[in-house]
Amino acid sequence: MTRAEVGSRIVDLSHPIVTGMPVYPGDPEVATEPATTLAADGFAVTALQLGSHSGTHVDAPSHSIAGGAAIDEIDPARLMGAARILRVAATDGEAIGVDGLDDQLRAWDGERIALVHTGWDAHWGTDRMLRHPAVSVELADALLALGVDVLGVDTLSPDSSEPGEDDSADGPAFLPVHDRWLGAGGLIIENLRGLDEVPGETCELIALPLRLQRLDGSPVRAIARC
Repeated sequence: MTRAEVGSRIVDLSHPIVTGMPVYPGDPEVATEPATTLAADGFAVTALQLGSHSGTHVDAPSHSIAGGAAIDEIDPARLMGAARILRVAATDGEAIGVDGLDDQLRAWDGERIALVHTGWDAHWGTDRMLRHPAVSVELADALLALGVDVLGVDTLSPDSSEPGEDDSADGPAFLPVHDRWLGAGGLIIENLRGLDEVPGETCELIALPLRLQRLDGSPVRAIARC
């Protein structure tokens, strides 16, 4: 997709940041409260409590890779550009492989950004949120082979968020796609919403993180221009 082919319609792909919003199990809760008010102080400032992976956010390699790049070391241009949407019909807990995606993968035309649309954003804040489909390592490898270096999902994670047989209650989480993707220097955007509102299969994505020094991720305002 060239800039000449991008339209002027904007689709907001971000969940709002709000007190008590859903978070990944174990992540800091989100809270906002007035620090100053117009009535008392003449200006309004709000105190924010949130994690670096709250809401729609990007994972830097340092999120799961020792010695990986931090979020402020990422060139923002990597999170701006032509994206292709993989439309996937998946059920609770399903591992999304390459079967049935042959035509969509063959249509790849040099896009560096892949957005996996499962529709699971409809379950944001519900009991089914944690039972989302997961990207398989097989699919991750297929996308890496196509030259993709930014993977976006409309779920809590490209990996399963439910404990599995490879997880230990006392050990680190089993995150094979994180390890493969971030280990290759790629970036992961989680908790996208509204991909069903994007017409067609391509768009321009803009998802800029805050310049948080030496941190492992950041919330983003993700938009699609189409």
